[in-house]
Amino acid sequence: MKAIITGASHGIGGSVALMLAQDAAARGQNAQIVLTASGSKPKPEDLIESIEGTGARTLYLTGDLADTEVSLRIAAQTIEFLGGEMDCFISNAGVSSPAALHDLPLEKWDWTFNVNVRPTFILSQAFRPSLAARRGSITAVASMSGQRPHPGLGAYSAAKAALIMLCRQIAQEWAADGIRANVVAPGMIRTPLTEKIYHHDAVRRQREALVPLGRIGTPEDIAALVVFLASPAASYVTGEVLRADGGLSDRTLGTIPGLPKD
Repeated sequence: MKAIITGASHGIGGSVALMLAQDAAARGQNAQIVLTASGSKPKPEDLIESIEGTGARTLYLTGDLADTEVSLRIAAQTIEFLGGEMDCFISNAGVSSPAALHDLPLEKWDWTFNVNVRPTFILSQAFRPSLAARRGSITAVASMSGQRPHPGLGAYSAAKAALIMLCRQIAQEWAADGIRANVVAPGMIRTPLTEKIYHHDAVRRQREALVPLGRIGTPEDIAALVVFLASPAASYVTGEVLRADGGLSDRTLGTIPGLPKD
């Protein structure tokens, strides 16, 4: 298994990286995995140690993917490390900048798109020959907010919707190369980035009450789906959006008040 995961210092990305390595080890393979992060936080030594404990080799790269030159540099370093062949590119890096649209500065709109969408396009282009060499796949982590408008989240819904359509278009255009492209759209997930929300018990309970399955998702819930889509088990799946939100997005009609039952 030869893979790169962006935004992989913790949370969903970190869980994906570890699960990919574990899955490869279970199949008797020693994975080669590139992890990227912005570099704004310390190097995830414990995560890297756990990944390498499976027998995998890792390369940890940092930089702001909103910078085109950084994306191209990371692409070149990744291709060299993986020997010009790649099984999967997992695009997980993302940002949000909550704001009402009428108050959203243009630079925040651009920044949200430049992190959530453009690097996936740049890196996918750069990785295409390496992916084609092993009939590999691209999996992007979007959001349920890319399938439904999310008021107050600025450009986030629009950017994630664009990411979804980018992957669906790649799936069509690159299918002849044997490259698959899919999307996982998480719902409410408890990660280090959202911990400040779920640390408040009252808010957590309110959110859990909205979810038909009655709980907030974990990074491992999403990682399992990403690993599936990157695996041979999903070899006939491309252009799909797999939402994992505990049933939340489809709950709307069930909340419409009706007549009392007695």
